[in-house]
Amino acid sequence: MRRQAWLSSLFACMFAFAAVFPASAAGNYNIVESGTKVEMEGKFSFTVPENMIFLNKDDTIKMEQEHGDIPTMNEIGSVHPIEDNQNWALFIEYEDTGHISDDEQNEIDAEALLQSYKDGTEEGNKQRKPEEQFHVIGWNVKPSYNAATHELEYSMLAETAQKDQFLNYKLQVLTRTGHVSFILVTDVPSLVQDKQTLRDKILKNFVVKEGHRYTDFNAETDKVAEFGLTGLILGGLGVAAAKKLGLLALILAFAKKGWILIVVALGALGGLVKKLLNKKKNGQPPADSDEEKPSA
Repeated sequence: MRRQAWLSSLFACMFAFAAVFPASAAGNYNIVESGTKVEMEGKFSFTVPENMIFLNKDDTIKMEQEHGDIPTMNEIGSVHPIEDNQNWALFIEYEDTGHISDDEQNEIDAEALLQSYKDGTEEGNKQRKPEEQFHVIGWNVKPSYNAATHELEYSMLAETAQKDQFLNYKLQVLTRTGHVSFILVTDVPSLVQDKQTLRDKILKNFVVKEGHRYTDFNAETDKVAEFGLTGLILGGLGVAAAKKLGLLALILAFAKKGWILIVVALGALGGLVKKLLNKKKNGQPPADSDEEKPSA
């Protein structure tokens, strides 16, 4: 059964079903196939793993817009499976926030963050119809930081008024000048397996180039971020600002793919990816290309 597609926009205080996007209406994407090495932002390189494809920044943003999602504009690419039994999507984003100190790695208060999310979400629910409300259940993956690899990971579980559960898993890699976010969009039963795919097949093929790694930081010349790990979990909103703005504002800071995208249409997206790939292999133009349009 194809997975249910959801779309959330907390900024508009709305929650609605997302329409399944028909593959026949897809745009013309430049598909990068497995085995190809791509350069990203001049700071990273990525070799597309077997049985996957890669879309660059522009095509990723275009795809999101065509699916009704709102891009963060920090996208630098996305990865998609081509196997029929795989239904997930991975979005890669980079933010030049300045060097993020990991000094507070042992001071992340997951329970306090969770309660803030819950309180803020319920406050936001007051502005939604009962059938459009959703509720935070808890951490699916509690925030944790690996000092050796400079990786921060976390995932929060929520559910709709209809008791449908959703989540986005986020793995963030700190760099010299900011951080790379790997945002895995999947469902609850598949998370463990898809997380393993992310680490074993995708992250191992993603390279932060020399000079741009976390350990290359130069305190004399490099910009330093105004927040630490807790602020990063808060979507880049500093803790002091969060306290000043209040819980609702804090939750609104998460209203982007990184915290609660509420899932693109994975089934439709998977079909779209496979259809475009087959067209490319067969030498056929995409559905909306000029080659298929009748002449005047």
